Amino acid sequence: MRHLISWQLLSLLFVAITAGALDNPNQIPQSSSDPPADSATSPGTGAATTPPATSAPSVTVTGKAPPLPKLAPDKFIDCYGMYKNTEPEAIDWAATEICQAELARDTRIVIDKCINRDGKNAPAMSIQACTELLDRNLLEGHDRFYPFVDRAMAYNAEDDKPHALDDYNTAVKLAPKKAQPYFYRGVFYSQTNAEAAMRDFNTALSIDPKLIAALRQRAIIYVDQKNFSGALADFSEALRLRPKTATLWSERGYVCLLQRDYQSALKDEAEAIRLDPKLARAYFLRGAAFGDLGDSTSAVSDLVTAVNLDPSLDHYISSEGKNASIALPPL
Repeated sequence: MRHLISWQLLSLLFVAITAGALDNPNQIPQSSSDPPADSATSPGTGAATTPPATSAPSVTVTGKAPPLPKLAPDKFIDCYGMYKNTEPEAIDWAATEICQAELARDTRIVIDKCINRDGKNAPAMSIQACTELLDRNLLEGHDRFYPFVDRAMAYNAEDDKPHALDDYNTAVKLAPKKAQPYFYRGVFYSQTNAEAAMRDFNTALSIDPKLIAALRQRAIIYVDQKNFSGALADFSEALRLRPKTATLWSERGYVCLLQRDYQSALKDEAEAIRLDPKLARAYFLRGAAFGDLGDSTSAVSDLVTAVNLDPSLDHYISSEGKNASIALPPL
């Protein structure tokens, strides 16, 4: 979908954008195609091409990352033997406390590496840590699905799709009544198999109708399928559950724009901007709506603001003869 602006306005736009770039030469472009995800609580899609992995893969971790603690089954016993100074039949409570603290510390390190909470771990490190958790049976029952999901994410980051899918499938089998495994597998499937992704998102939402991340992901698939009424319903429900999320307002405004409901688009983008005055996409989409309504001055103002906040949005503006066209960035 493209929006036309007169050649004169295009010239004004480029002059204003250039001026903004000169005012802030060190501005770092942000990604316009990856809005912040509203993810479910992390412990983090086609048919399987290999059987589920039954043993830990051999992983070599390179770089300067410190080695992971080895959580051997006898770690506590070895530690206790090192610190214990009393007779064999007595209990050295001080040594017990020390060893429990050391074991808890090492376990926490491995869990943090598996979860990759700060996103700074190399995928191989996360795979190694999650495998360590699973091999040592540090989580039991349904909770074991968490390291499988996190390891699947790491495999996917390394483009190891078969192992990723194996782990997602295992997570679903371990916790078939929890929404999160279906959601995460749905996100994986959404890369290549929209039908399978939709099934997983539907299942996740049947288990937990308030899982906002699943509502948002399903809405995006609806947009790709041009089922705008379905997308509006899911974005509206997500906003009912979390009305102060700027990105959700902007994304619903995007759908309104696709439906040529420009007044609704303006309202949604304005609310997104009110909640987050630095949300570049909201200015860009509102500018597109203003342009289609014939308000060229407001359109140019918003587009200039959008590109100054996120220079990558400039790629969606191009000249065609005496006009400029605006392509809407993907959700």
